[in-house]
Amino acid sequence: MKRSRSIVRTSALLAVVGLTVPLATAHAVAEEPDGPEVRWSACPDDVLAEAAPVDLECATVPVPVDYSDPDGEQIDLLISRVASASPDQRRGTLMLNPGGPGGSGLALPALLVNQGIPASVLDTFDLIGMDTRGVGHSAPVGCGFTLEGDYYSNVPPYAADDAAVLAHAEVVRQAAEDCERNDSDGLLAHLTTANMARDLDTIRAALGEEKTSYLGYSYGSALGAAYASMFPERSDRIVLDSNIGDTHLDRDGMRRFAHGLEETFPHFANWAAARHDSYRLGSTPEEVRETYFVLAESLDEEPVAGFDGVTLRHITFAMLYKPSQYPKLAQQWQALATGDEEAARLLSEEITPTQEGPSIDNPISVFAAVTCNDVKWSTEVDDYRQAVAEDRETYPLFGAAAANITPCAFWAYEPTEPPVAVNDDGPQNVLLVQNKLDPATPHLGAELLREKFEDRSRLLSVDDSGHGVYVLGGNSCALNTTTRYLVDGEMPADDVLCPAD
Repeated sequence: MKRSRSIVRTSALLAVVGLTVPLATAHAVAEEPDGPEVRWSACPDDVLAEAAPVDLECATVPVPVDYSDPDGEQIDLLISRVASASPDQRRGTLMLNPGGPGGSGLALPALLVNQGIPASVLDTFDLIGMDTRGVGHSAPVGCGFTLEGDYYSNVPPYAADDAAVLAHAEVVRQAAEDCERNDSDGLLAHLTTANMARDLDTIRAALGEEKTSYLGYSYGSALGAAYASMFPERSDRIVLDSNIGDTHLDRDGMRRFAHGLEETFPHFANWAAARHDSYRLGSTPEEVRETYFVLAESLDEEPVAGFDGVTLRHITFAMLYKPSQYPKLAQQWQALATGDEEAARLLSEEITPTQEGPSIDNPISVFAAVTCNDVKWSTEVDDYRQAVAEDRETYPLFGAAAANITPCAFWAYEPTEPPVAVNDDGPQNVLLVQNKLDPATPHLGAELLREKFEDRSRLLSVDDSGHGVYVLGGNSCALNTTTRYLVDGEMPADDVLCPAD
């Protein structure tokens, strides 16, 4: 059972795989720095290895721990760059965020280059990656979480009954206490989306730019929405891809994971049914869906190679992120359905991080801190019990996981300011990019953000499945439309629906 935990952890990191008018608080916005200019040099070896063969350069930018005390304690943020090769065509900077919260973005410029981001974008912008505050090389935090511990995933486990919710409540209570006990530097309470947006503006100023453009995926959509809302006149061309629906991830956003899986699962079920002779998961989409429930329930009673029903539900959620992963998911189901422990074990090893790999502590800790600090969560266990019971019926595939209790119910720190309100008073410069089917950030999230930004935004929907559209997906219409906006500033006159290629 221990081995299966790292598979659940994979799904959790992929999910969030997380997220104005001036805030009515005493917190200041980022000030123009008076310090030295950014000095670029070689990146750390681990970043260069992840970026290969692209050669990145890195620099540090100091930011206040607490923006209400800008002259107080500072931390250094590490940023990275793929510089424009065409100074005469260069417009400015395109800041990037891969999601999370808690995901490292230092290698993201290289990833986009390796994935084939158009040369016109590389000519127009310096691509700027970064580890946001608390992450990786930027004053990292940790609560002491391990794969062998009881708390090992951003996404709660599926609660088969009321007792499972109560049992997990004790796990997340301990997780919250672990975070408070290990917060020796006092940074945890300052990990918020609002502060990360202020950091973006500090980085913009340190780079000598009057404005910055931005491309963020998943939770990165929340950070970009916050930046465009807090600093509308300093935001240039903003692309928010795979949207969580607001400037932060809250209970409603977490529960939308279940909504997204219900919408996306039929895409996989149709795929599997068309290949019934090969995988034997069902000859119709309805039969494939029934296979899911039967298999999950049988694994709850008798796990195979460490896989129980909780693990099956989480790995299915994670692997519906990309249609290219459907064959591997079908293989896994097939091995589990036949009780083939050796095949199930070998397949799990292909997708499972090893104990010698990167620690889960930092990304899981940052995810907890940002989501719990951004907005006040219910402290009543009964609220989560009720939500799980409701969503188990409404979203039977995954509702009893997405609605389960999190450490935020027992978080030691109170939010220091309200969540960033979406500001619809600003330039029309927010392009929302979204697949119609997405397990982690369903289309509803983009619809909600489109409504909040009103005339500032346009929605580019893609009639396809997957998490991540621009460059990371394969749709030509979405690629061309987004590239025209980034390079030429050509915002669609109306919302756009791109057909599947």
